[in-house]
Amino acid sequence: MNFDFSEEQKLLQQTARDFLAEQSPLSTCREVLEGDAPYAAALWKGAAEMGWQGAVIPESFGGAGFGHLELAMIAEEVGRALAPIPFGPSVYLATEALLRFGSPAQQKSWLPRLADGSAIGCFAFAERPGQNAFESVEAKVSGGKLSGTKLPVGDGDVASLAIVAAQDGGRVGLHLVDLSTSGVTRTPLESFDPSRSQAKLVFEGAACEPLAGTDAAAIAKLLDVAAVLQAFEQVGAATRALEITREFVLGRYAFGKPIAAFQSIKHRLADLWCEIELARSNAYYAAWALSNDSPELAAAAPLARIAASEAFEHVTVEMIQMHGGVGYTWEYDCHLFYRRAKQLAGLLGTPKYWKNLLVDRLRATKAA
Repeated sequence: MNFDFSEEQKLLQQTARDFLAEQSPLSTCREVLEGDAPYAAALWKGAAEMGWQGAVIPESFGGAGFGHLELAMIAEEVGRALAPIPFGPSVYLATEALLRFGSPAQQKSWLPRLADGSAIGCFAFAERPGQNAFESVEAKVSGGKLSGTKLPVGDGDVASLAIVAAQDGGRVGLHLVDLSTSGVTRTPLESFDPSRSQAKLVFEGAACEPLAGTDAAAIAKLLDVAAVLQAFEQVGAATRALEITREFVLGRYAFGKPIAAFQSIKHRLADLWCEIELARSNAYYAAWALSNDSPELAAAAPLARIAASEAFEHVTVEMIQMHGGVGYTWEYDCHLFYRRAKQLAGLLGTPKYWKNLLVDRLRATKAA
């Protein structure tokens, strides 16, 4: 069983890394964080020209026709660059939902626009911070009209369409909403990471279309897919944060030698490296399960999500501490990584939610 990537896939990843190194240095993330633009529009256009938004979209809809393994490698590089673009909600969730559950008409209408970047998707599930329970979804659909409030919604302020979880006939399913239609109000929210925007969406009789066959189990599978892809994004960012930290401690001197020479620093760096590699291993395993449609994805996705979230956050905390006093300043980039770690950790539900989910699934498997 081979969990490594092919040479062609590694070449794709290197091409993505080279592109982002040139087009999206950390100063790009800082510009969006400090400015008024919700995302880097030029970078988003460039990513579309590289085929990233349409990575898993079939060529018949204008996509690249790749698989989830290729998308995972692109996601790792997007994370490594802290790219300030609405990539995850649009590609991992909205596009994936349309590919899995969209009707031919819905796919024909939206997939080409998602692939070329002219449309941005978002996923509206939560109705209050920290919510992940299906039974507490209160948004309702009646007669093809959606009413309810969703927050926080990642990139909801810039999206063209929303995939919305709502009750219809007593069960929760997914519905497609064109956000340019009447009955939709969008309010940007203050975000801990302003380089990745959040919004409040209010639906008051907005026209919507159901995505066929979407129940709680289908939504859970969709979240599993997104968890795997986002884990690669987190691993990429954590790796970059560790590299920057290592370079800093090698160049900072105390008592006549680099602080990296002190045992306490070396041990902490080694522990962080091990934590990232464990997260990477879990992400690789989950990517294998996803690409092979294996039932093991039910356990592999939460494991990847938990390991990547905790590794990224731990690395960023240590990054700030090892930089010393300057690590807390605005001028250094440590806070960019810390903000992104916190933002991604809560985007699909907290690690605590995924730990409980993993326990429930393992118990169910054992009981069966």
